[in-house]
Amino acid sequence: MPAPLLTRCTLLCSLLLPLSGVAVAAELYRYVDNKGVTVLSRQGVPPEFIGKGYEVLNDQGRVVRVIPPAPTPEEFARMQADKARASSDAQLLRLYTNLDDVDRARERKLAELDSITSVARGNLQSVRTQQANLQSQAADHERAGRQVPEHLLAQINNLKEEQQRLLRDIARYKEARTQAEAGFAADRARLAELFGEPQKRP
Repeated sequence: MPAPLLTRCTLLCSLLLPLSGVAVAAELYRYVDNKGVTVLSRQGVPPEFIGKGYEVLNDQGRVVRVIPPAPTPEEFARMQADKARASSDAQLLRLYTNLDDVDRARERKLAELDSITSVARGNLQSVRTQQANLQSQAADHERAGRQVPEHLLAQINNLKEEQQRLLRDIARYKEARTQAEAGFAADRARLAELFGEPQKRP
């Protein structure tokens, strides 16, 4: 190798070595092993101990970064619950500016459910009246000694099925009303906490 090239390589190596030493010196880790012993290492933290948390020290032994322990399942569940609550609170504050807003929304929703329930009950009464008329016609055929026409029996059965469907709808609307009342009550109570206002029923 020519002398100038050898000199340049020697100079480059002499410059890199101190930098390499500084980089390694900054990589000092302090962690606790499974025997409860505090370990200082430049090789990093073994995977099985990372979850316990560790510290990164500089070459003067000062802590420059702290990696906290991984949360326990209970802590993680609590963190998730807190996150969900914060998200729910933010949504409530976007929807309502005060407790009166909640009361008005509640009244609108309950009025809507009462309206569709009333329609369903009206339809149910109409279907029952139709069924009663058809059954009266069927009875007239039987009293006259005639066989009840198939189409009449089919209509009666269809009306019976329609009644059952309407009854299910009414029960569903009733349950929705109960849930809506509970939901608005919970929202109102939570907003009262967030606003620092006393609870007053509408």
